[in-house]
Amino acid sequence: MGVVEEFKTFLSQGNVIQLAVAFIIGAAFTAVVTAFVTDIVTPLIGIPGNADFSGENFTVGHSIFHVGLFVNAVIAFVLIALVVFFAIVRPVAKVEERRKARLAAAPPTTRACPQCLATVPILAQRCQFCTQPLPAVTS
Repeated sequence: MGVVEEFKTFLSQGNVIQLAVAFIIGAAFTAVVTAFVTDIVTPLIGIPGNADFSGENFTVGHSIFHVGLFVNAVIAFVLIALVVFFAIVRPVAKVEERRKARLAAAPPTTRACPQCLATVPILAQRCQFCTQPLPAVTS
């Protein structure tokens, strides 16, 4: 298989396509959150002081430090992190927790042979590897 075919196979894998879609959606979501913070949250924060918080800055020498823009970016990051945590991380953790509980509750289907320690079906009467008789299963 040539490099071009390998690359085509790589690009057509589901994970790569899903990652690309997630990246694009994430970028669009980031733009929405940034606009929300800049146009709605920051003016609300500035209401008590009757100031435009996003325009806050200070100058040292000839350098201007845009503190308001930095605060906007921090607020946008926190909002995105909260959405990711509550919309993705917690639900996935709950599903994984339920899956593990289901697996733990399921009765075992295999056991170890006391002679060779190979894994054999739980109802087997003789080990398929060392052919030794197995003790009866007690429920």
